Amino acid sequence: MIQAIQDAMEQWQDDPAVHAIVVEGAGGRAFCAGGDIRAIRDMAAAGDHAGVEAFFVAEYGLNLAIAQCPKPWVSLVDGVCMGGGIGLSIHGSARVTTEAAVFAMPEAGIGLFPDVGATHALPRLRPGVGMYMGLTGARLGGADALWAGIATHYTSRETLAELADEMAEEGVAVLGSATVPTTDALLPYAVAHLQAFEADGVDAITAALEADGSDWAEEALQRMLAMSPTGVLWAYEILRRGAGRTLEECLQAELALMLRATRGPDFLEGVRAMVVDKDRQPRWSPASLAEVDWVAVEAMVP
Repeated sequence: MIQAIQDAMEQWQDDPAVHAIVVEGAGGRAFCAGGDIRAIRDMAAAGDHAGVEAFFVAEYGLNLAIAQCPKPWVSLVDGVCMGGGIGLSIHGSARVTTEAAVFAMPEAGIGLFPDVGATHALPRLRPGVGMYMGLTGARLGGADALWAGIATHYTSRETLAELADEMAEEGVAVLGSATVPTTDALLPYAVAHLQAFEADGVDAITAALEADGSDWAEEALQRMLAMSPTGVLWAYEILRRGAGRTLEECLQAELALMLRATRGPDFLEGVRAMVVDKDRQPRWSPASLAEVDWVAVEAMVP
């Protein structure tokens, strides 16, 4: 699928008959729920690290190509948009969302970290939001995605197909008629709590959430503590560094860390628990944030 999208882009970006590229999901359940992590786990478990590398080289190459596409790249996001789906959409020129959309970067929950260029995009959202998403895997609805900056436009689910037809006929200028959200965004009411995710270091974020005392902060803390401890620390450090990098630099750093992370025990265990056996009971190694060797983790992050 990655190669098919890449081939189509290369064909269309120089075609004078094509004025924009519009991407939408098929099947009604999702825009894109992410990469085939089961297949990647199988390759890693079999020692096929070259296969793992080839997958991510192709995926990250596509993310960069989307950002550099000379024609408007418009994503119509309805339903689930996670992981690789974020990479297919957020680097384009417009992201249209609906009330049925769900955005997330849950990689720390399978022993990895936000990738597909998210280490460039997440630090550039509203303060605290990117780190909140990366460390907790929290899901954002369409209105929150618009408020945070993940989405650029909003329309109702019923009018999404109509909007695609209008763009085909009249161009992307019709996006200016996109409506305001039909539901309120939740995150604006949590701005004070989101400040915890601007703290300097994972320990400081944990302490800030504990000191907050609100139900929102407690839920965020419990989400973070359920993630792979190593994944949380990787996510924090590479997101922190991504704030000062170009997209291309972020993708290069993500690739280097991904090739190390997929060799680690938490990736195999996380995918087993969440995707293969689905018992939702991963046994992380180390088992807690306090047990992680922070110096070793920091040294692994490019």
